Amino acid sequence: MSQPDPAARAALEAIVAALGLAAGPEQIDRLQDYLALLRRWNATYNLTAVRDPAQMLSQHLADCLAVVGPLRRQLGETAGRRVIDVGSGGGLPGVVLAVMLPDLQVTCVDTVGKKVAFVRQVAAELRLPNLHAEHARVESLRVPPVDLVVSRAFASLSDFVHLTEHLLAPGGVWMAMKGKRPDDEMAGLPAGVAVFHVEPLQVPGLDAERCLVWLRPTPGALVHS
Repeated sequence: MSQPDPAARAALEAIVAALGLAAGPEQIDRLQDYLALLRRWNATYNLTAVRDPAQMLSQHLADCLAVVGPLRRQLGETAGRRVIDVGSGGGLPGVVLAVMLPDLQVTCVDTVGKKVAFVRQVAAELRLPNLHAEHARVESLRVPPVDLVVSRAFASLSDFVHLTEHLLAPGGVWMAMKGKRPDDEMAGLPAGVAVFHVEPLQVPGLDAERCLVWLRPTPGALVHS
């Protein structure tokens, strides 16, 4: 990896501290190395429209770090838990979750082969045995059921739950990363799916609205129909 930028490292450590997260030096190293890989691959493969390193830090890394605490609270014990990040692109938030929660098994899913190849390269170079990547359409994906399905800028809430309901284990939930509270999308959810929490997020260094929409099948709903 390239030599780390002390100022960028300090900014990253400040973000982690502001979010009340615990991260050891090795985790900070991995997050920095991930950004370096993202910038390097982005020059050729156009993984993200954001190219400025400072903007990558705030718009991508900080944005994804902000969901780590809420996700940990929802899952409780992360050992043995499984998460799927659908429409993962360059691994956001999946890579960040795998770095910050090493007991969590994280699978990133995307239909674009170069993006899946990038996540696999990240898993190898950052030595993240809990990070996996699948090249597939999520509605066709067949994997063991998961505890949580997450998306970031993937689809409407209705499409999100419809395309991924077959992936949820009993008791599993959906976590959708959104900007402004998506009241219209929530009103359009199908029967059998309920929003049980809309959680505002404060993302350090980002002057924009962010929230998490938590959803689950309602009792007795025929998921997988």
